[in-house]
Amino acid sequence: MNIFLIGFRGTGKTSVGKILAQRLNRKYIDADEYLEQKEGKTIKDIFEECDEGKFREIESDVIAELCLQNNTVIATGGGVVIKEENVKRMKKCGVAILLEADADTLYKRIKGDITSTTKRPGLTNYGEYQEIRYLLGKRKPLYDKTADFVVNTGKMSIDEAAGKIASFIENYVMDFDKGQDPSLTMQ
Repeated sequence: MNIFLIGFRGTGKTSVGKILAQRLNRKYIDADEYLEQKEGKTIKDIFEECDEGKFREIESDVIAELCLQNNTVIATGGGVVIKEENVKRMKKCGVAILLEADADTLYKRIKGDITSTTKRPGLTNYGEYQEIRYLLGKRKPLYDKTADFVVNTGKMSIDEAAGKIASFIENYVMDFDKGQDPSLTMQ
């Protein structure tokens, strides 16, 4: 069973994912880094050369490849839930954990991360803060529909978030092994 960390850019998927993988003694893969290595260019470059539709196709291929992994923590790109086929694949081979935070927190985190602006494209014609609010509004229902468990990283440390997810996973696996539907017992 894989653990897919989903959520908007800046929610802590990479940071939490690395610690979570250590705690659970699992491999860690960042889907965006995997995609960039596979394509030999940054996500921003791919967007500049193609369009978002082409990028989402490449991203779907990457998710299909990563679903062949087992016992891996996978930090996904923020828009992975846009394509239903990605959601189905993730659900088939693992559990989806939503990391979320409010728009103000995300804006501060994204502005404080130099790699975010150099490696990641803008997705709208709005300013950065308005883009975050707009995309969060569009994606929130998709994130909520996909998530097996939700952690708000806005007011907790990376270690606390990883600990909360690790506890959920331990219970999830125990319930799964007992033949119970873990999503019914962990809400």
